[in-house]
Amino acid sequence: MLIMSGAKTLAKNPDYTHERPVPNLSARIENCMRPKASPLMYQSWEQLLFLHWEVPSSSVSGLLPPGLRVDLFEGKAWIGIVPFFMKNVRPRFLPPLPGLSNFIELNVRTYVLDELGVPGVWFFSLDANQPLACTLGRNLFKLAYCDAEIQASHDDWIDVRARRRGHSGSAHYRYQIDGPPSISKPGTLEFFLLERYVLFCFCQKKGLLKRGRVHHAPYHYHRANLENYSTIPLIWNGQQKILEDPHHVCASRGVAVSIFGLECIKNQIRMN
Repeated sequence: MLIMSGAKTLAKNPDYTHERPVPNLSARIENCMRPKASPLMYQSWEQLLFLHWEVPSSSVSGLLPPGLRVDLFEGKAWIGIVPFFMKNVRPRFLPPLPGLSNFIELNVRTYVLDELGVPGVWFFSLDANQPLACTLGRNLFKLAYCDAEIQASHDDWIDVRARRRGHSGSAHYRYQIDGPPSISKPGTLEFFLLERYVLFCFCQKKGLLKRGRVHHAPYHYHRANLENYSTIPLIWNGQQKILEDPHHVCASRGVAVSIFGLECIKNQIRMN
């Protein structure tokens, strides 16, 4: 059993440079602010497990679309696997719909910057056990949603088992959220990994990079007792399987989330 939570500190990043801007700490904090626009959707993310591995940036950079580059913490890239429960997913003007608004998701992600230095998340995959949610996620948000069979139970321990349709092997996660909550401090590894309020997506047909904002209260994260985990979702994506134990593990009971519309950023990219 692993009982883990990290506490590394982010070295101060330089101010924006002329050619490839990198956000300093003030810019990262500002990026957490709520957008002024009205949200398109509301949802809750609950019982999240965050598993992270430190990897060479070269293992990630070649997998990113044009316009994105690896965001680094102390010179290293990070890959995360995050199983959690999506609850009360709904458009702004509609109530949650029985049978459609609650499902389980398992995503594989890394952390990136666009060419203007905006930090965010790039999702390699998002497995979910709600086919309509997968279809909408692929078509409306251009995200790599995959249809999966996922079963879960939770009381004191949370148990999630996932199998992507059309792929072999299953992923099993068993974890317990434990200990007092903490809120990440700007500059720490937890802030770098958890406090992400921008997602990027790429429309392959049109060659367009888009940026979407989300907003929620800062995560209250806890130590996680980890009894079982899997990196098989990396294999499903055609990525190299990681054989090491996670380098950072934590969990959160959840946040209420506002989802905002996508904006095309192709014309905003500064060309070198």
